[in-house]
Amino acid sequence: MRKIKQSLVLFVYSASAVLAEALLFIGNNYHMENITNREGAAVDEFEVVNGKKLRCGYTTGSCATAAAKAATIMLFTNKDMHTVSINTPKGVVLNLAVLEIRREHSAVTCAIRKDAGDDYDDTNGVLIYACVKKKAQAGIKILGGVGVGQVTKPGLSCAVGGPAINPTPQKMIVNEVSSVCEKYNYKEGLDVIISIPAGVEIAKKTFNPRLGIVGGLSILGTSGVVEPMSETALIKTMQVEMDVQKSRGNKQLLVFFGNYGEDYAKDILGLDIGEHVTCSNFVGELLDYAAYREFESLLLIGHSGKLVKLAQGVMNTHSKYADCRTEALALNAMFLGADPSVGREIADALTTDEAIKILQREKLLDPVMTKIMERIDYYMQHRVHEKVKTGAIMFSNVYGVLGLTKDAQELINLQKARNGR
Repeated sequence: MRKIKQSLVLFVYSASAVLAEALLFIGNNYHMENITNREGAAVDEFEVVNGKKLRCGYTTGSCATAAAKAATIMLFTNKDMHTVSINTPKGVVLNLAVLEIRREHSAVTCAIRKDAGDDYDDTNGVLIYACVKKKAQAGIKILGGVGVGQVTKPGLSCAVGGPAINPTPQKMIVNEVSSVCEKYNYKEGLDVIISIPAGVEIAKKTFNPRLGIVGGLSILGTSGVVEPMSETALIKTMQVEMDVQKSRGNKQLLVFFGNYGEDYAKDILGLDIGEHVTCSNFVGELLDYAAYREFESLLLIGHSGKLVKLAQGVMNTHSKYADCRTEALALNAMFLGADPSVGREIADALTTDEAIKILQREKLLDPVMTKIMERIDYYMQHRVHEKVKTGAIMFSNVYGVLGLTKDAQELINLQKARNGR
């Protein structure tokens, strides 16, 4: 390992399929320290075998903590500061630039700019403020200001009616502010008000409204550091959505890969998609968590370009892990008697729609899709150990519904009954 501009560089020798394991190994075996932010400076870099360098960032929780600590110090010293250091649960020390300093009677406000590194999200670059005010009552009280969401529904780690500031950031803020109070022998109380003025608008682009968090963003983070692995964040978001549905008593999951499935379910199948889960590419993690949380059923609706991969047991549908779309269709066509030349033509097709056109020409579409859906059903049931009733619907924007697994229609009816349709 070596430092560049006080930023640690870790070299991860791994293929993309085992990147997560490699990063976990490094996280457990090496100590990262002194991540420094200088308004536009690099924070932390990982070099992957393909030569692409990925920077670490820091969480909204770390930003709120750093702003709170800096504001507290300036409140007690009456001197401006340009950088502040905080410890993170990861063991990394963050040295962050202090911005937007404002003073008023018995209070100081300042901001830290969020840097997500190469795990880009909608909060990247946003200013997160902390206003620290003296009060007579002992204790440190953390409050949510403008742009910090309010929790309105159960099932999250924050209390209903309170600010969407997760437990780890709250603990970080209290620890850092308490240490400053102790250093300056301050015995009375403080109010720490966290705000994100841009958060009201940014939150509309996030999952927060669907989770029952209104009016702004969440202050998040368990390690304090954002590792450049957006897959981890996506999986966690999916699991949180499932937790929320479970807490509301919903035992039947409606799942889409993304917007195509949502539009098809709403416009063609006539389903109410108000409460659903987005799994992106992570079907395996979806099924694992559905079994773990003991949902009764799960209905997955997806475009042929993704869903057909499940017929080969592929549980991460991103093309960088596997792309067996046309091969799966070709293999099943030949099992049903297609000439090898036809199988080769199907396998060479660039899209599933192109392959489906060939199957239709050969009058093999219906029997092939029957076999495909049988295999999808088998692999889904295998993954949940037959503990969850699963169903899948495959569609094409060109050819419409292509196939249903054996329990899919029953699960469609359950979804419609649940929503009074």
